[in-house]
Amino acid sequence: LATSTITGCSRAMSNTQTIVIDPLPQQYTVSGGGAYCAGGTGVTVSLSSSNSGVSYQLYNGPDPVGTALAGDGTPLTFEPQTDAGIYKIMATDNITSCGRYMSGSATVVVNALPLEYTVGGGGSYCSGGSGVDVTLQSSNIGISYQLYRGGVLMGAPVAGTGGDISFGLQTIAGTYSVLATNDVTGCTMAMTGNTSVNILDLPVSFTVGGGGSLCNGAAGVSVTLSGTEGGMEYQLYNGTVAVGAAIEGAGDPLDMGAQTEAGNYRILATNPLTGCTKWMDGSANVIVNALPVAKAVNGGGSYCATGTGVAVGLAGSQSGVSYQLYNGSTATGTAVAGSGSAITFGMQTAAGSYSVRAT
Repeated sequence: LATSTITGCSRAMSNTQTIVIDPLPQQYTVSGGGAYCAGGTGVTVSLSSSNSGVSYQLYNGPDPVGTALAGDGTPLTFEPQTDAGIYKIMATDNITSCGRYMSGSATVVVNALPLEYTVGGGGSYCSGGSGVDVTLQSSNIGISYQLYRGGVLMGAPVAGTGGDISFGLQTIAGTYSVLATNDVTGCTMAMTGNTSVNILDLPVSFTVGGGGSLCNGAAGVSVTLSGTEGGMEYQLYNGTVAVGAAIEGAGDPLDMGAQTEAGNYRILATNPLTGCTKWMDGSANVIVNALPVAKAVNGGGSYCATGTGVAVGLAGSQSGVSYQLYNGSTATGTAVAGSGSAITFGMQTAAGSYSVRAT
């Protein structure tokens, strides 16, 4: 309607125009999102429902993500999202182009993986030993580190300290690795590399023999070994003292030589390549018996032919010792048992040089 501001005359203008207010797409609720570990497949974002003829575009902040999904009257689920951010969904009517954001949003959080450190330690040890240590070159507080042998858990997790950590001595042969887990997020990371534990064989056992008793000053008695391994070294010991030089085995029994010192003799076998050692089975005792105490022979002298002879005796004796008189190299009479006192061998009539052997 046009009206003159001077005369007040008015007139309706020709023709009309119609204004139509198109409705916005119906609102539904955004859900999904959440936290996941870096390197994972991500998390999905969903819409509680949708309408036909409406397109639904996912946004991470101001940026569209992927292609829009067509509404079909059912809930919609978008592909798993791997980028951190706050996700919203814009609904657009395909005919009117009217659009609006759906209710709510979904937050995607990407949790960092534990830092990588290098597994160390390991090595070889001799069978029956205490094992070898497995270590990690560093660690972080709030991270737990689990040792594995192959796919088998070894002990309890070790808490990170901010420095190197040790998993203790390991005695089972195998390949060891470490998996780190964030105590809060549960994210895991395999540590760099692995280490092996090897068990070295000990020398084969053989039996120590020989030994025995000998009289003081005699040539000694042998200590033997029932067999040997080629390449092994065998060292004789009297108690804790090494006797002589080590002897290399050749696969045959071994004679360690005549021993004149009293004691308990053992043999230690050593593999010179690995350093592994083993005491051989059993031991040999060498007993050195004391000689009888020397006593002075007395008596003798001259006598007239057809006389009764002269006595030969010993200034003293020991109980448990027998004393035999000799004229030159010929035994004279029977042995006389020691009594602890002087003894006599009786009257001797044969000329000669008399001596006494104590046994």
